[in-house]
Amino acid sequence: MKRKKLSNGVLIPTIGLGTWQITDKKQMHALLESACEKGYRLFDTAAAYHNEMAIGRALAELPIGREELFLSDKVWNTCRGQGAVRKACESSLKKLKTDYLDLYLIHWPASPRLYPDWAKINADTWRGMEALYREGVVKAIGVCNFKAHHLLELEKTAQILPMVDQLEIHPGMLQADTVAFCREKEIVVEASSPLGNGQILQQEALGRIAEKKGKTAAQICLRWGLQKELVIIPKTANADRLSENMDLFDFHLEPEEIDRIDRMPWCGGIGIDPDEVTEFG
Repeated sequence: MKRKKLSNGVLIPTIGLGTWQITDKKQMHALLESACEKGYRLFDTAAAYHNEMAIGRALAELPIGREELFLSDKVWNTCRGQGAVRKACESSLKKLKTDYLDLYLIHWPASPRLYPDWAKINADTWRGMEALYREGVVKAIGVCNFKAHHLLELEKTAQILPMVDQLEIHPGMLQADTVAFCREKEIVVEASSPLGNGQILQQEALGRIAEKKGKTAAQICLRWGLQKELVIIPKTANADRLSENMDLFDFHLEPEEIDRIDRMPWCGGIGIDPDEVTEFG
């Protein structure tokens, strides 16, 4: 599995498995067992996914050492602030049956729609993340769904910049300004929902490229993400798709094909605006 170096030297696999909406314990065990066999090592979860216990139990029963795994988790909106972040992390560690996380992320920035002091709230939460990192409880820290202006405000008080920003990125949703800002600050960008909500897989532009390459539309989307130097974490509960989502290294997209995909209009996804999001979940 290829890996990308974070700003602090930690190596993160370039392909991982997203686990959103997968909560059944038996299904999770079978899925992670199959994923490990196929070479997956990065597993992405969140407190809000309500599946940490299922993941922890499954991984504990698999014949693979903790040091081989890269576990990524997220603190939820109701646990903002230094003290709350610590308690949330301790709870997640217990559920995952581990004494450290490879990556810990703030799930959403405080929304300007709800909080006039959103920047102060984000800064206070980030101080809690920095403390966990310094203590070695987490090996790397980052954020999710932070736009460039959120990161600019965070930079004013942060002693350590985020090492990762996990964003919804897929054809039709490039987040170009934020990605460019992250590149400038040496923040690795993770693409969550790299296949959108599935609707993009029906797009003719992707279908034509897929037919030419002898691949699926999903593989074209994922290869596009890799060639844009993203870490991709597609979610699937299908064992066959696990193999398909990993089979991305025997073909290459040409510059004109990348450009054609870049110019695709919005064609399906999650599409939640971090500046407008209300406290849900």
